[in-house]
Amino acid sequence: MTSTTGSGPLLAQRHVVRLLFGTLIGRLPNGMVPVAILLLVADQGGSLRTGGLLCALYGLASATGQPVLGRMVDRRGQSLVTAAAVLLTTVCLLALAVVEVAARPGLATALVALAGLSTPPLEAGLRALWPVVLPDEARRRAALALDTGAQGLIYVTGPPLVALLSTTTGPRAAMVVSASLGLVGAAVVLSAEPSRRWRPARATQRTGALGPLAHAGLRWLLVAVSGVGFALGAMNVWAVALAEDLGMDLLSGLIPAALSTGSLIGGFLYGKRTWPGTLSGQLRCAAALFVAAWLPLMTVTGPLSAVALTAVPGLLLTAVITSAFLTVDALAPAGTTTEAYAWLIAAVGAGQAAGTALSGTLSEHPPIGAALPAAGAALTLIVLLATNRHLAVPQRRGRHRHTPTHASR
Repeated sequence: MTSTTGSGPLLAQRHVVRLLFGTLIGRLPNGMVPVAILLLVADQGGSLRTGGLLCALYGLASATGQPVLGRMVDRRGQSLVTAAAVLLTTVCLLALAVVEVAARPGLATALVALAGLSTPPLEAGLRALWPVVLPDEARRRAALALDTGAQGLIYVTGPPLVALLSTTTGPRAAMVVSASLGLVGAAVVLSAEPSRRWRPARATQRTGALGPLAHAGLRWLLVAVSGVGFALGAMNVWAVALAEDLGMDLLSGLIPAALSTGSLIGGFLYGKRTWPGTLSGQLRCAAALFVAAWLPLMTVTGPLSAVALTAVPGLLLTAVITSAFLTVDALAPAGTTTEAYAWLIAAVGAGQAAGTALSGTLSEHPPIGAALPAAGAALTLIVLLATNRHLAVPQRRGRHRHTPTHASR
C-alpha cells in the first residue's frame, strides 16, 4: 500500500470542513432526541416503558423515512427535500417540548413518528456530495473514511449534552436545543454552494418501484451490513450489562465511547492509504478483520480491558462501512445513489435494533452477550463471501451533474 492524501490537505479543500461540520451538527438530534424523550417522559411522571416505546418508534420511523427521502432527493435535488424535511422535524420536536407527553400519549406518538419519518437525509446527502466536492478519487475515499469515522461523535457528545441540559435547564429545554441544532446544521449544509448546485443524475436505466434495490448485489450488501449494525447494537447492551455486573455505571458510556474513538482514529488512518486489490476484496478483508477484532471481548474480565478491547473493532468499523459505501456508489444505477446510501444507513440501523433486542433478551447470560457482537460481524463476512459474484464492481464515473460555477444564480 502507498501513501496518499492525508487529513491535513483534505480538510484544507474548499467546502470539506463546512460540510463535515454542518452534517455532524445537523445529525446531533439522532443521538440527543431519544435521550431527551426518555427524560421528558420521566419528568412528567410517565413510565420508563412509555419512554422506551417512544424512543424505539423514533428510531424505527427514522430508518424507514431515510430511503423514501433519499429517493425524493434523487428526483428533486437536496435543497427542497432536505429543507422541507428539517423544517417538519423541527416543528415536531418543538411541539414535543410543550406537549404533556405523559398525559397525551396519542399526540406524543404522532409527533415522535412524524419527527422520525422526516429526519433529514443529511448523511446520505453528504455522501452524494463528495464526488462533486472532491473529484480526486483518493481524496474522496479519505473524506468518506473521515466522515464515517466521525459519525460516532454524534452518540458520544449527544447524550451527555442532553443530560447536562436536562440537569441545568430541564428536559424541555434539552428538546428545544436538540431541534435547534438539527435546524442549524442543516442550514449550514444546504446554504453551501455544493449542496445548492447539486443536481441528480439523469437515470440511464429503469429500476421500477425497487429503485436501486433492483440490483441484486445491493440487496445482498444491505443484508451484509445489517450484521455490522447487529454487532453495534449487541455491544451497547453488553456494555450496560457489564457495567451492572462490575458496579460501574460509567462503563456503559465509556465502552461505546471507546468504539467511537477507535472509529474516528480508523477514519484518519484508512484515508491516509491507497489499499491494494479490488473494492470487493477490500470489503471482504475488512469484514474478516472486523470479525477477528470482536473475538477478544469474550475474554474481558475488568473495566480497563473492556474499554481497550472495544476500541479495536472501532478501528476496523470505518474500513468496513467506507468500503460498503464505495460499493454502493459503484453498483447503484445512475440517479439513485442518494436513495441507495439511505438504504445502507437504514440497514445498519435495522441491524442495530435487532442486535439490541436480542442482546436485551439474553442479557442474563453474560457469555452469550459478549459473543453476540462477533456473531453479527460474522454474518457480514458470511454474506459477503457467499454473494461475491453479485458484488463485482464495474468502474463507472460521472454519476451527478454539477452546475458549472459560472452558471447564473
